[in-house]
Amino acid sequence: MSAEFSFQASFEAFTNQLAAVVFYAFSFNGVPIPLVMIWLISGALIFTFYLGFINIRGFGYAIRRLFAKPEAGSSGEISPYKALTTALSGTVGTGNIAGVAVAISLGGPGATFWMIMAGLLGMSTKFVECTLAVKYRQLNADGSVSGGPMYYIKAALDKYQLPWFGSALAVFFSIAVIFGSAGFVHVNQGFVQVQSVTGFDNAWLFGAIYAALIGAVIIGGIKSIANVTSKLVPLMCAIYLLAALIVIGSHLSAVPAALWLIVQSAFAPDAAYGGFIGVLIQGFRRAAYSNEAGIGSSPIAHAAAKTKDPVSQGFVGLLEPFIDTVVICTITALVIILTGAYQMQGLDGVQITSSAFASVFDWFPLVLMVALLLFGFSTVLSWSYYGLTGWRYIVGTHPRLTTLYKLLFCGMVSMGAVPSIMAVFDFIDSMIFLMAVPNILALYLLLPEVKRDLQHYWQQKITARATAGKQA
Repeated sequence: MSAEFSFQASFEAFTNQLAAVVFYAFSFNGVPIPLVMIWLISGALIFTFYLGFINIRGFGYAIRRLFAKPEAGSSGEISPYKALTTALSGTVGTGNIAGVAVAISLGGPGATFWMIMAGLLGMSTKFVECTLAVKYRQLNADGSVSGGPMYYIKAALDKYQLPWFGSALAVFFSIAVIFGSAGFVHVNQGFVQVQSVTGFDNAWLFGAIYAALIGAVIIGGIKSIANVTSKLVPLMCAIYLLAALIVIGSHLSAVPAALWLIVQSAFAPDAAYGGFIGVLIQGFRRAAYSNEAGIGSSPIAHAAAKTKDPVSQGFVGLLEPFIDTVVICTITALVIILTGAYQMQGLDGVQITSSAFASVFDWFPLVLMVALLLFGFSTVLSWSYYGLTGWRYIVGTHPRLTTLYKLLFCGMVSMGAVPSIMAVFDFIDSMIFLMAVPNILALYLLLPEVKRDLQHYWQQKITARATAGKQA
């Protein structure tokens, strides 16, 4: 017990200091506004307007691209669909269950509205990220792919005659993604739910078993991870959404009032939640953690997609924030608000969501436990690949070095069940938001060429449709 307490106390002290640096904020009407949040929000707004609301006008085409077969002559390791499910498995997870509860408990129901807005704007950011990830990826001699923000960050600064700065930022991003891949949140919240449902209280044993299962999958690399996540993501979404819809259905008459409360609280929030700015910040912060738009994580998975044109995978990528935040996070928020679970005292994170489900059927926490474990497991799998990509960018691709990373990763996962929830969120938030600093900078620098590539792509499609029409 003393060792566990010592580790937890040290970890919490470290994360408090780290979060204070990363989320340095200026105050507006007494509410701290993190500079990194302004960095993400302004980026999403600029990308949306500069690309002519690609998140809206490209939505239908994105769905068609998702189920299209890879074009002849495409290079890559996995299908566009598997790239999306791998990326989704990295975003659809604990943030959709525990993160939404944290946002509402700290920001009130109005935080939901700003989460949705962040999701819609984030679609444009994802489009830019995923397009560039494919465009600047490296195809290795063995047929594998190396790609992600570290590659287009370097390319962006090279274009501006700052190669040394580009190299430094690419390494900085790689270090952040390595530590951000630790998986603490997902293991921690999985343990919390298992403990509350079954009474099992050995955090170290839970972490060890979790790490062993992760290790069994990640040995096979991205193809093995994609094969697992392409099956897990639809299954876990179906289980969770079915359970959530049952809860919402049992409060169907109260849904209009809940939706109105979300909108009303977004613009006329209770001062107890920090006023308008406080609610907005909570919504955007948790949405950014959930869908990771602008962070630069999921482009690493999209870089491995079998595709000939980078823009086509950009369209597939923009679906992520919509599925993750606009659909799943909104449904979770409705469950929490309709049941009033966010007003209960003494609960945090996943306990709030679990209590909301249990208010309808006492056996729902068991269903939530299964869903949470699947969500968290698939997320940790995807982040293991993200961290490995950062690791290989810094130290090289030698098989022994790759194995070393996987062993270190599993060791970190095994400790994830021990720290407290807020310390865990602070640590992971700090890492992923640090990734956003060089990533958004590179997106700004390369945005004009993304727009040119998009216009060229649209022109090609218009020409192809016209040709097909004449032949018909």
